[in-house]
Amino acid sequence: MENIITEDISAGVVGLGLMGTGVVVSLLISGHRVKAVAPLCEDLETAPERINYQLMKCAKSGLLSAPIDFYLSRLTISEDFSELERCQIVLECVIEIPGIKETVFKAIEAVVNTEAVIATNTSALPISDLQKYLLHPQRFLGIHWAEPSYLTPFMEITCGEKTDNKHAVWVYELAHQWGKEPTLLRKDLRGFITNRLMYAVYREGLHLVENGSATLEDVDKSFRYDAGSWMTLMGIFRRMDLLGIKDYARIFERVFPELCNDETVSPLMEQMVEINARGTQNLKGLYHYNETDAKKWDEAFVLFNEEIYKLASSYSVERKNKSR
Repeated sequence: MENIITEDISAGVVGLGLMGTGVVVSLLISGHRVKAVAPLCEDLETAPERINYQLMKCAKSGLLSAPIDFYLSRLTISEDFSELERCQIVLECVIEIPGIKETVFKAIEAVVNTEAVIATNTSALPISDLQKYLLHPQRFLGIHWAEPSYLTPFMEITCGEKTDNKHAVWVYELAHQWGKEPTLLRKDLRGFITNRLMYAVYREGLHLVENGSATLEDVDKSFRYDAGSWMTLMGIFRRMDLLGIKDYARIFERVFPELCNDETVSPLMEQMVEINARGTQNLKGLYHYNETDAKKWDEAFVLFNEEIYKLASSYSVERKNKSR
C-alpha cells in the first residue's frame, strides 16, 4: 500500500449540512488541512458550531491527538469556491438533486487543477450519470460516507464508467488513513452495496407489516436481537462459514420463492411521504414521538455509535492481522 501522508494533502468539502460537517471533522482528525465551502447561507452560519461540537465528541471518544483549537486552525470555512484552488481532493456533500450537484461540480472544476480528484457523497445516484456534468470525468468517483462519518469505519468508493482506476486506487488507499475499512466498486451499481442490501430488507420488512404478518416492532426486534448481535463482528457471509454452509442451499430453495419482489413503493411509505414524515426531526414517522422521546433516541444514537466503534475495533480480526 502506498505511503500516503495526509498532512501533505489539502482536502475540500462542499456542502456543510450534518453529513458535510461530519466529513470535515473526519478529514481534520486524519491530518488534512480542510477548505470547507458552504453554498447555503444557513450552513455557513451553523457549520462552525456543529463542527466544534463534533470535535468535542471526538475528544470525548479519544480520537484527537491535539487540542480542538489545533484542528480548527487547519480549517477554512467560506462561501468562496476559489478556496478550493490548491485542494488535491474535493468532496461534494450537497442535496441529492442532480441539477444542484451539476452546478456545484462546475464551480469546483472552475478552480481546481485537472488532476484534483472530485468525489460525490451520493448514496443512490449513479456515478456514471453524474460524470456527464464534468469536463474531466476520469477524475470523478463516489465516496459514500456513513453518519456519523468520524466514528464509523464504513465507506463505499464507486467508479463510474469513465473513472480512471489510478484515482480510485489512490482514494481507496487514502481511505485507510481516514480510519475506514473501504469497499471499492469498479462497476457503477445503482444503490451501491449497502443500499441494495438494505432496501431489499426494507421491502421485505414493509411487506410483512402490510400483509399483517408482523408489526413494525416485531421486525425491528428481529434485527436488533438477532442480526444486531453479530453483524458488526462478521458480516453475513462469514457468519455462514462459522455456522456451516451446507444447510443454506436447501433453505434458499424453500424461502426465496416466498419473498416479496414488488417493484413499486409500498403504500405505507407513500403515506409517510404524504404527511411529510421526517421521523425524529419533525415527530412524524413510522413510530410516534414526542419531543422528549425524539431527543432521547437521537442522543442514544450518538452514544451507541461511539460505543460500537470502540467495540468493533477491539474485536476486528482483520485489523489485528494487518497490525502484525
